[in-house]
Amino acid sequence: MRRLGADRPNTAKVFFRGLDATLHRYHRHPVGPLRRHALRTAERWIIARQEADGCFGGIQPPAVYSIIALRLLGYDLDHPVLAAALRSLDAYTLHREDGSRMVEASQSPIWDTALAVLALADAGIDAPADVDMTPALPTQRVATGAPGQPATVPTALERAADWLLGQEVQHRRGDWAVAHPTVAPGGWAFEFDNDTYPDTDDTAEVVLALHRLNRLRRLRHPAGTRVDAALERSTTWLFALQSRDGGWGAYDSDNASTLVYQIPFADFGALTDPSSADVTAHVVELLCETGRIRDPRTLRGVDWLLRNQEADGSWYGRWGVNYVYGTGSVLPALQAAGLPPTHPAMRAGAQWLLSRQNPDGGWGEDIRSYGDPAWSGRGISTPSQTAWAMLGLLAADHGGTHGNASAHSSASAHGSASAHADALAGAARWLTEQQRPDGGWDEEMFTGTGFPGFFYLNYHGYRLVWPVMALGRYLHSRQHPSD
Repeated sequence: MRRLGADRPNTAKVFFRGLDATLHRYHRHPVGPLRRHALRTAERWIIARQEADGCFGGIQPPAVYSIIALRLLGYDLDHPVLAAALRSLDAYTLHREDGSRMVEASQSPIWDTALAVLALADAGIDAPADVDMTPALPTQRVATGAPGQPATVPTALERAADWLLGQEVQHRRGDWAVAHPTVAPGGWAFEFDNDTYPDTDDTAEVVLALHRLNRLRRLRHPAGTRVDAALERSTTWLFALQSRDGGWGAYDSDNASTLVYQIPFADFGALTDPSSADVTAHVVELLCETGRIRDPRTLRGVDWLLRNQEADGSWYGRWGVNYVYGTGSVLPALQAAGLPPTHPAMRAGAQWLLSRQNPDGGWGEDIRSYGDPAWSGRGISTPSQTAWAMLGLLAADHGGTHGNASAHSSASAHGSASAHADALAGAARWLTEQQRPDGGWDEEMFTGTGFPGFFYLNYHGYRLVWPVMALGRYLHSRQHPSD
């Protein structure tokens, strides 16, 4: 696991331990006015960040800690702030058939919806919604009361786009604004209510999904105009949050200090938010697809990706497990940036994926890869990780060579095309064989990452949206090899 600052000299750690011991002694005999001021300041800071649903930060750990802190400050359980916080935890609670309860770490409706839109678009879904529209919409009537034309039923993709457009955070400046006081808001969060902390990853995927629907003419007026306006706001916001190194973190820019990892209680793995390959890739992919491919800031992002490729050809995955996710995210971004399949980075990334394919045709990676390099790209096959690898290989072979190996003149190129074709066919076969009768897939492994080495997520939607996305692109590439 890449724990930042773990290999730094111990000077800072010794200092912080001494400071911690001193503060423990001060805690027993504080300066009264100073202590009261500090508590009031912390109390105001916490309450100011409570979201509309009562949660804090849109995730369970800060919600729990905030409830504990406010309770220790004397808040009654029926106080509006605490009552709302407790209701938010109830909303995150799943009640199981055996009577037990499980509190979800978070809920990801915006992220899930954006990925679902991308998957459905890749699968070619553009007909009116297949869902049961109950009650049915009435037919429109002319002035005489005679039946007219049936009322227009929005497609599933149109309704999803309308919902996503309504989730943009435009009215609130979150903590990101501390370092960017003149930048207007224009991002999306991960959860239903987390306006204080919109993130670049969700913003990139949401706007990419909306842009693709608009480009494919799946949206009717005035939705297209709304998408264009959201695109302008969001790209301005994303460019503002680009870090000095050229990459993007998830929630802020230049949040990469290693000093905090020397604090004695820095025991939760990821205390900062440095640039990461998967987030940077998603932002770069959006910028390139929306006509900003030659913008110097986009090129700096591409350069960051090239500079941060691992020696074996893979990329590290910060928010998904792990190198399969990172590599499957970066290769489509580099494709969007115009890099050819023959580019050394593309070839190395594709070769790494090919070397990690399981004998059954799928891909998998164990969470132990964050701490043990031997597990890099190794693990039992899962639907989501197999799909990520397919997306990477399809991007690295975007000339359609896997369906037209004879187009290559050299034997090495022919062999590469054949390897791509065989790997993709094997992956598609594995996914189709593993699909359940109801159309879904099973995935017990945790393939989402919260804090590498400490906290992982099992996204129930991943086992569905990623395979649909990968299979859709695979079929399209076979039918249109020149695209």
